[in-house]
Amino acid sequence: MRDQCTQQRAGLVAQVQKYILDDKAYAYPVLWWWRAVPHARELLRASAEDAQALNALANALFQCGQLDEARRRAEAILEHRRAITELAKDHPQAGDLAYQIIEEENERSERAWNFGLISAISRSRALLEAARAGTEVARHALVRGVDEAYYGAALATAKRTAAEQSLAAAEEFEHITALNEHAGEVPEVDVIRARLQTAARRDDLAQARQAETIANAALGTLLGYGITKSPVIEPLPQTIDVRQIDRFTAARVPHRPEFAQLEAQVRAAHADVRVARADLLPAISYSVDEGFDTPSLAPAELRKHQGILATANVDVPIFDWGVTWSRIRQAQLRARGAELQRELIIRDLYLQFATARQEALTAADRVENARLAVADAERNVSISVARYRAGEGSIVEATDALTTLATERLALQQSLFDYQVAVARLREAAGE
Repeated sequence: MRDQCTQQRAGLVAQVQKYILDDKAYAYPVLWWWRAVPHARELLRASAEDAQALNALANALFQCGQLDEARRRAEAILEHRRAITELAKDHPQAGDLAYQIIEEENERSERAWNFGLISAISRSRALLEAARAGTEVARHALVRGVDEAYYGAALATAKRTAAEQSLAAAEEFEHITALNEHAGEVPEVDVIRARLQTAARRDDLAQARQAETIANAALGTLLGYGITKSPVIEPLPQTIDVRQIDRFTAARVPHRPEFAQLEAQVRAAHADVRVARADLLPAISYSVDEGFDTPSLAPAELRKHQGILATANVDVPIFDWGVTWSRIRQAQLRARGAELQRELIIRDLYLQFATARQEALTAADRVENARLAVADAERNVSISVARYRAGEGSIVEATDALTTLATERLALQQSLFDYQVAVARLREAAGE
């Protein structure tokens, strides 16, 4: 201190100490003992029970915590520096002491390296590729889900239209039967049977409208429209092109994103084995500290005891009661399990392609068969109603013909829907 008076110097020192410890006390000096323990190898090694995703998340959170702590520490140091600078302006004699107190903020740098670091990086990259492939798999599943929901809504609309046509035919037949009954040509029981037929068709129409409303709400929710706004839906295609099925071949199956995901998972499992084997090799860690080590606050003493402390440690594993070999064996078993899982899933993917292709072919045959059946059912209704009006056929024959026509119309729309869904699944199974 520049002041020669010992009492005044003591008073200035007491003011600075009181300000630091009472007003700006970010840390209190206590007795402590520091011991460097290399632990990066433990952080890089994942135990048998830890999942890869949780380990990556924990490391990311740890890094974020270190970043936040460093930011808070830097802000505290800047605030500390500004407060000491203001105190030095008010008391010029305390300038040197304030500057040296600021220098007590030491800087430390620690690093560690072992032979499993490269393998750990390879494992992380493989897991990242697997996650990207999984995202592509989810996108394909979303596309298939939207296709099924869209064609489901179109099917509900087609069934409602078919139910309206069947109801119109039933009402017309009921009207004809009522005229014949008033003319005394048919008994009253025929009119009752016609009314029952019309009631059944009304029930079918109510159920079809209910299914259409639910399907539109489901599709609107999936598309983000909500339940109040119905999406615009094109009618269910009434024609099909069987030749598009031949465009999808088994040679396209390996292009599915599941293959890339499985390969990445297998690479990550093998990298995990290399990480476990790295525990048998030495690990190196070092730290660099910058600051001063002296109980005196005199500027001259601080400059004499200021410097850099660098330490390095080499951890050579000798014997750990077989723990490392157990981890290696566990990693090998997990890698073998990943390979077996890959083979099983690949077989299942080819099975999915064969199943989807056969479903598409069967649906195409059903569409043609249902189309012919609808034509025959319409012809049967015309003949049965004509025979009934001429007095040659019974009411049961006419009502059965109307019921058969309604059933065949619904079967045609169902087969068209099954074909569109089968083609969508076949497209996904072929990797498109």
